[in-house]
Amino acid sequence: MSRATSITCRYRFSAAHVLRREELSEEDNRVLFGPCARRHGHNYELEVTVGGPVDGHSGMVMNFTVLDALVRERVLDAVDHYDLDADVPWLVGVLTTAENLVEVFWQRLADPIAAAAPGARLARLRLFETVDAWVDHTG
Repeated sequence: MSRATSITCRYRFSAAHVLRREELSEEDNRVLFGPCARRHGHNYELEVTVGGPVDGHSGMVMNFTVLDALVRERVLDAVDHYDLDADVPWLVGVLTTAENLVEVFWQRLADPIAAAAPGARLARLRLFETVDAWVDHTG
């Protein structure tokens, strides 16, 4: 019998960013983004959920160690303790809202996860910007 289940790992990183549209005035940016129109930082949490069949040989959907390595290599090493707008080449031109970040993270993780664990797929990313505010992305 084939069992389908999911695993989730939580990661933490700190990063700075600013929400601003260059075509808008300073005042219009303040109206649109409030205090986030100034450079500021967050202690983010990222939950990565991978779903798929449980492998009969290993008893796993995906090896946690493999998932950790992919998330660190593809996302965390580039963003942790960096300025998302100035220091991350693959975020150039991206308005670094939590919604946009989780979309880009998905693009960086989905294919490598599928390649690393046959039958597994990235099922959900949840990005906490604060303890009370988060974004879910399911592809």
